[in-house]
Amino acid sequence: MTIEAHGYDQTDARPYNRVNLFDVWRRIEPYVRGSVALFLFLLLWEYAPRLGWINRTFFPPISEVVIKGIEFAASGQLWPQVLVSVGRALGGFALGVVTAVPLGIVLGWSKSLEAYLNPLLQLLRQTNPVSLFPVFILFFGIGYATNIAIIYWVVVWPILLGTVNGVRYVDPALVKYARSVGLPSWKIFVKVVAPSAVPSIITGMRLAATYSFMMLVVSEMVGASSGLGYLIVNAQYLMSVHLLYVGVIILALLGIASNWGLASLERYLTAWKQDVNP
Repeated sequence: MTIEAHGYDQTDARPYNRVNLFDVWRRIEPYVRGSVALFLFLLLWEYAPRLGWINRTFFPPISEVVIKGIEFAASGQLWPQVLVSVGRALGGFALGVVTAVPLGIVLGWSKSLEAYLNPLLQLLRQTNPVSLFPVFILFFGIGYATNIAIIYWVVVWPILLGTVNGVRYVDPALVKYARSVGLPSWKIFVKVVAPSAVPSIITGMRLAATYSFMMLVVSEMVGASSGLGYLIVNAQYLMSVHLLYVGVIILALLGIASNWGLASLERYLTAWKQDVNP
């Protein structure tokens, strides 16, 4: 019995395998492209101290940092610090969203009101948040309220500007079409303006989330007895370099997680675009 009797052509084996390998590579290539730089960075972090390129006293290998982080987490001392910091960052961020999005909608919808308030808003936006630390301490004292206030001050501006721009720069053709079919102003806003402004609002939120974790460290370095910022400063004073990098890595991971979550929210809220433009 020959091979051809079973309907198998041996000459097609090699091209078929090539096509399969190409398809597999095409599927995994985006993941490889997205992780190769990170892998090389971690590899450099691991071996540069071991080879003496960097003083490992101040920059230990990443494997030692990870082991220290696991031990610290297993002892039950890490998660309370993480939860405290996440609560502060989330509190300031949520307060910024609650206030900045409605105000941004009003300013973007009413150009006359925006013309009156814009100079004041620009002045406040340019004020360095670190320089306002003594002011917040005077008003709120040293504690949770001051941490929330300083984070709020940082996150409110990108959300506000993103919302204003999102509302203001909606496609005029869509608004004209909605008016031409007789939709009232509130329906135009709900059906046209709000969905079109979502990407710009989410972009402002993503910037704000990044800023919130950056300012979180600063706020917890002054007048705080808990949190990742306090952990980093305390590790510096105690010369616990491994623990210092544990705090830095966790803050970076929290920033990545928040960015991923907001990006997923944007995809969910703008799913209608895929339906309109398949």
